[in-house]
Amino acid sequence: MTTMVPARDSLAVSLADVLPSCIASLRGGENRLSLSPTTAIVVLVVDGLGSASLRARSAYARTLTSASGSLWSGFPTTTAAALTTLTTGVLPGQHGLVGYRVLDTAHDRVVKQLSGWDDRLDPATWQRVPTVFESVPTDEIATYTVGPKRYANSGLTKAILRGAVYRSAESVADRFRAATSILRAGGRSLTYLYVPELDMAGHSDGWESDKWSRALENLDGEVRMLVDALGAGQALLVTADHGMVDVPAHKHVLYGHKPELLAGVRHVAGEPRCLQLHLEPDLGEEARRGLLDAWRAAESHRSWVVTRSEAIEQGWFGDVAPEVEPRIGDVLVAARKGIAYYADEDDKARGMIGQHGSWSDDETRVPLLRFGALAD
Repeated sequence: MTTMVPARDSLAVSLADVLPSCIASLRGGENRLSLSPTTAIVVLVVDGLGSASLRARSAYARTLTSASGSLWSGFPTTTAAALTTLTTGVLPGQHGLVGYRVLDTAHDRVVKQLSGWDDRLDPATWQRVPTVFESVPTDEIATYTVGPKRYANSGLTKAILRGAVYRSAESVADRFRAATSILRAGGRSLTYLYVPELDMAGHSDGWESDKWSRALENLDGEVRMLVDALGAGQALLVTADHGMVDVPAHKHVLYGHKPELLAGVRHVAGEPRCLQLHLEPDLGEEARRGLLDAWRAAESHRSWVVTRSEAIEQGWFGDVAPEVEPRIGDVLVAARKGIAYYADEDDKARGMIGQHGSWSDDETRVPLLRFGALAD
């Protein structure tokens, strides 16, 4: 086994604790985040905002950095898995979205969890557990999600946001205004406010780019106005699904030309910073061991190369349900250094600069910032 394999701290606060703690706060009860009692909470989810990048660009985010706090996002550090952890209150081993690309065992194919939904992948059953929104009686706490119109009826929305009223708003400013209008209407409410623009800027130009900094500055201005609009008992909680590392093209690792790294591989799932290799079902133990050894010989100096059972043993996905286990790769290759894996030079995704998916602090540590009635 690869040495120094990271293990999940089972006691660490994570994204799974955020919405259950908000519901407890709205009910005036104890919770994992020690949130005080509130009457209304907006949970701002900033896609791609890691704690490290926020600190590094603090000059563009004076409102956000006026508060402090962070938590562990979960693993893998990819949007579909992390957002589902947030909205269900459980880790991927239970909810079932275990990566960006995941093996659909019933149809022997790899499906993108953000955009690959079709009539063979039912959001109501593929995502296996009730959402936090579904667990709350609507006459007790009103629940809303605010996001771009293009996501309103997506498969991912139907899988992870069911139970909440979806309000569409295109621009960042429009989304903040929609959240503010919910607060002004009064009553006990929980609002999930989603901002993907930083993640988009990071993927295209990198989080160290001027484009990303400008997007952060724009976001910070909207946060300031929302904080100023909070009434008595109302609060804003800011968090993110994952952080990001910039990986220029010269740090891409191409593996498709090495037959020893693909011998017996039926499907490649996961993401460039955390490959999940699914092997041929009838592949013998000697061949399986040979593939594992080949990857470890080639990549252990810059990645963790582990088997599914080793990843589960170390708690990477939390407790794993029997139904979910086959969705996880037989072999996982999780980047330790600032690299990303691609099969060949022609992969269109190689234009992406900002990346995430693995175990670095830059990817796994995300903000948990409290304003209004929750301010320290």
